[in-house]
Amino acid sequence: MSAQAHPTQGPNRNIGRRMEQQAALRPDQRAVVCHDGRGPDGRVKWAALSFAELNALTDRYARGLVAQGVGPGDRVSLLIKPSLRFIPLVFAVFKVGAVPVLIDPGMGRAGFLRCVASMQPTALIGEPVAVLLSRLFPSAFGSVRLRVTVGSWPGLGWGLPAHQLEREGAAPFLAVHRENSDEAAILFTSGSTGPAKGVTYTHGIFNAQTDAIQQMYGIEAGEVDLACFPMFGLFTMAMGCTVVIPDMDPSKPGQAEPAKLVEAITDQACTSAFGSPAIWRRLAEHGRATGLRLPTLRRILMAGAPIPVWMHEAFQQIFDGKAELHTPYGATESLPVSSIGSHEVLGETAALTRSGAGTCVGRPAPGATVRVIRITDAPIPTWSDELLLPDGEIGELLIEGAVVTPEYKGDADHTARAKIWRGDTVLHRIGDLGYIDPKGRVWFCGRKSHRVVAADGALLTSEPIEGIFNEHPDVLRTALVGLGPTPGLVVELQPGRVAAGKGPAAAAALVAGLQRLAAGHPLAQRIDHFWIHPSFPVDVRHNAKIDRSALAAWAATVPPLRGAPSPVASRE
Repeated sequence: MSAQAHPTQGPNRNIGRRMEQQAALRPDQRAVVCHDGRGPDGRVKWAALSFAELNALTDRYARGLVAQGVGPGDRVSLLIKPSLRFIPLVFAVFKVGAVPVLIDPGMGRAGFLRCVASMQPTALIGEPVAVLLSRLFPSAFGSVRLRVTVGSWPGLGWGLPAHQLEREGAAPFLAVHRENSDEAAILFTSGSTGPAKGVTYTHGIFNAQTDAIQQMYGIEAGEVDLACFPMFGLFTMAMGCTVVIPDMDPSKPGQAEPAKLVEAITDQACTSAFGSPAIWRRLAEHGRATGLRLPTLRRILMAGAPIPVWMHEAFQQIFDGKAELHTPYGATESLPVSSIGSHEVLGETAALTRSGAGTCVGRPAPGATVRVIRITDAPIPTWSDELLLPDGEIGELLIEGAVVTPEYKGDADHTARAKIWRGDTVLHRIGDLGYIDPKGRVWFCGRKSHRVVAADGALLTSEPIEGIFNEHPDVLRTALVGLGPTPGLVVELQPGRVAAGKGPAAAAALVAGLQRLAAGHPLAQRIDHFWIHPSFPVDVRHNAKIDRSALAAWAATVPPLRGAPSPVASRE
């Protein structure tokens, strides 16, 4: 394994230094709190580490990694469940200058093994089942020379137990010197909008993200953050917040139990929270049914899919109007890009969304620039001003800023399709369509790959079209699909509402109601093919992104519920 240090050329930008700094500033403050089973009364028990304890444990892990030959540039596959060990192990890898590789195992075994094999990690730190997997599939894990097991499994002796990795030392372990441009991590996309790809992060990007998120939301040291997505806890810990890991499976956010989340928020007096919309949808429904109030919260951040207006409305009741639900917009390749809060949504943009304007994702984040360029599926190697579209016109969103990642690791083809170079600056094609309004706000209109171009050349995009039809009281959500040049709409009904099995009269009434909603919108009027689907397929990471490609393939095999002939089509 490599152990070559970086020559000192300037300030040490290793993101691992953030832990050292926070431990020096607030040694006795709780850094991480994790659920630790339940007592005889059924209530959750909590275990905690202070910042001083967290940093000391990180140092012991870092010394152990160095003793095992792990050093700058080495790739370390991390497959760890949220626990008290998660943050110190990740930061130990940062401190020694190695590169954590984070892959979502929920993408399926074949895709997961392909991703591991492509990264050639030299070390694996994982749960017992991950260590076992590395033995069962040696071709994918053939590069691994060190296995560290977090937790125990009877009869499994493969891998160095994590507690044996710890090494004491007479002095603190100082983070290895890293420059802004040095590789810090490889984070894989979920694979929900294409094949999973390894995104290269640098230490400069991590530092820029931490600063931008803290500035955008006014997050203060000493706050308590409920980390329903464990990676976000790395950022808030670096800001000096206490990170609370709730009793939930972060790989299945759609199954999170609202009562357990409420328990964590109230027990720990959480001021902030982050997670998938699938989590907060369940909590919003729970709040509506119970009259729930959460007075300690200042904000909830939701990311992973567009947020329906009704959720903003529901959380204003839960917050008593004193806090906001924020929706940061971005992607693994560039985050944050922009953000908007409930007060602006409900006061200004919700009515526009309901009338087909798309979903407003707010003003650009600090240091981010958003441009709109003409739509094309072809690579664009270098920038030209001729690519730009005027404000208000729907095109492809292009991102510039310190949080833009430079490449997909080892994937020149996808890198070429997603990046544009302007001199020495790399711009990211996020793969979304949208526009800029007169106030400088970014509006999201859907994925570029989900657009439907009708036979007459008209462009239909998912968010504006679906925003119109989602207003039907029987509809939970809708999905625009294209069968060739024929646009159609797949509908998921509200639980307990009209069912397709109740006969053609019920289906015809539903279609008629949807057509009435579309009457004043020429693009929506083009849709006269409808389907009812029992439960939309969604992505594995957030359980919130609708898999429109899968729905289109399904719709191609099922007879549609035909509506009345389209007035637009008949005129044309």
